[in-house]
Amino acid sequence: MFADRAKIFIKSGKGGDGHVSFRRELYVPAGGPDGGNGGKGGDIIFEVDDGLNTLTDFRQVRKYVAQSGEAGGKRRCSGKSAEDLVIKVPEGTVIKEFESGKVIADMSGENRREVILKGGKGGLGNMNYATSTMQAPKYAQPGQPGQELWVQLELKVIADVGLVGFPNVGKSTLISRVSNAKPKVANYHFTTLDPHLGVVDLDEGKGFVMADIPGLIEGASQGVGLGYDFLRHIERTKVLIHVVDAASTEGRDPVEDIRSICHELEAYNPELLKRPQLIAANKIDSIFVEDGGEDPVERLKREFEPEIPVYPISGVTGQGIRELLYAVYDKLQTVDQAPVIFEKEFDTNALRNAENLPYTVEVVDGVYVVEGPRIEKMLGYTNLESEKGFVFFQNFLRENGILEKLEELGIQEGDTVRMYGLEFDYYK
Repeated sequence: MFADRAKIFIKSGKGGDGHVSFRRELYVPAGGPDGGNGGKGGDIIFEVDDGLNTLTDFRQVRKYVAQSGEAGGKRRCSGKSAEDLVIKVPEGTVIKEFESGKVIADMSGENRREVILKGGKGGLGNMNYATSTMQAPKYAQPGQPGQELWVQLELKVIADVGLVGFPNVGKSTLISRVSNAKPKVANYHFTTLDPHLGVVDLDEGKGFVMADIPGLIEGASQGVGLGYDFLRHIERTKVLIHVVDAASTEGRDPVEDIRSICHELEAYNPELLKRPQLIAANKIDSIFVEDGGEDPVERLKREFEPEIPVYPISGVTGQGIRELLYAVYDKLQTVDQAPVIFEKEFDTNALRNAENLPYTVEVVDGVYVVEGPRIEKMLGYTNLESEKGFVFFQNFLRENGILEKLEELGIQEGDTVRMYGLEFDYYK
């Protein structure tokens, strides 16, 4: 069974504790502190493995915990750092924070390896705390705890072209004829459950990757039927081909089918309809027009051209397929060839003890000053010049109660807020 989603628990290793000890040797009175530092905990790293094409392995193992670093030892010996835990995933895997659904990393394109959770730093041994006034410190720093998180893995197929359409309209037949994909083909009255990818080779070295996306039904954008399973796989494609049964062999209206699919795509993500689209009017070998009746292909052209060009084809006989494929190739030359990469929305660095770092909010000469390690740390990894970064900044202030404290101090619209040299005007 094709597995394209998995929920797993990941936790980086704890840093080793610093050691408390004192040098004890013959003829060396008051040798001083010699407790060593703890080792670093193991990181959680995700890495692309070209030999994988599903997330099946994560159905068996759902918990991934890196080892902790060793504690420091006597005689200034540092503890051994733990090995990193590398988790292999197929290309196209999107890692999301489970509760919020925000993207942590997209393992696509050039992003082949990424540290998702960093191991805790090892604690400092008491040898680091000796001073002229405290020559025999009896304390050491504990190792930092590891980070832990529930994440959702989603595999979104990487293809240039996606075939969309209702079940049993001929998508599987088409992709099996034009590529090396081998989906099951039969007169199913239900949909293909798995996406199939195939490489389409044209003359002179031209070609592209085509995906037979699982069939769509009405209500998919609300999760009905395969719902999100279908729509998730269409997000990376650059060109969409609407495959319809032009002969209405099962009584479906091809015009209404296309309108229904466009409605579901728009409800899920309006950006999908901005991509180039074509219509493959399939099963023309089964069309029989009665006297006085209208050719269904001409009806499709009247309804959708010139915005969406219509290409009559037969997946069985091969008629019209060559013209369709070259039209698709021409469309691909008009779009950005860079792969569709999902931007990072969740920074796991914010997990590291952010809740334990202090901050202060006070009024100084009429200016509201917000300072403290928590604020300084957040500003260090946030790009306020970008729109996403500024939204993250606003959410941080709200979620950490900073806006609430400002309001308790009586801040009004237009008042100035200062944070480490940065000044903002306050507006609700």
